[in-house]
Amino acid sequence: MSLLWLLRHAKAAPQAEGQEDRDRPLAAKGEQAMRELGTWAARQKLAPELVLCSSSARTRQSLALLLPSLAGRPEVMIEGGLYLADPGDLLVRLRRVPARCGSVLVVGHNPGLHEFAVLLTRSASGPLGRRLSAGMPTGALAGFALDGPWSALDHGAARLTHYVTPKELRDA
Repeated sequence: MSLLWLLRHAKAAPQAEGQEDRDRPLAAKGEQAMRELGTWAARQKLAPELVLCSSSARTRQSLALLLPSLAGRPEVMIEGGLYLADPGDLLVRLRRVPARCGSVLVVGHNPGLHEFAVLLTRSASGPLGRRLSAGMPTGALAGFALDGPWSALDHGAARLTHYVTPKELRDA
């Protein structure tokens, strides 16, 4: 069984005049959210073997704040193709993950990341599925168990195992 984690970048600062969208940094609220998620990840012993991260500033900063809390030392790949990737792009990329890799964390953007998460889920029923279907706010993390190899990843091929948002962590 393989594990897939999908992380939407944390809250970003508004786009400044003349600034490219991909260069937007995290807002202070986003930095705090990633520290809180890091505490949760450490307690869960979250240990992806591979991290695939969009090349935007906000995704790279989100990862940099989370990385020290991850168990183990994952291979990290920063990929321009993940910037604002749609569900089809994400599916194609994940199908190329080597079979030997047991767990992957993708750090990306909405709307593609949320749409992809919903498409992967076998059923949107139950509390986790309903919450995921309702949206994936900034800083949200969804975890999935996959029964087949990465090369066979497809719609409905995953079981949602975790779903956590910064708001839930603050309210806990």
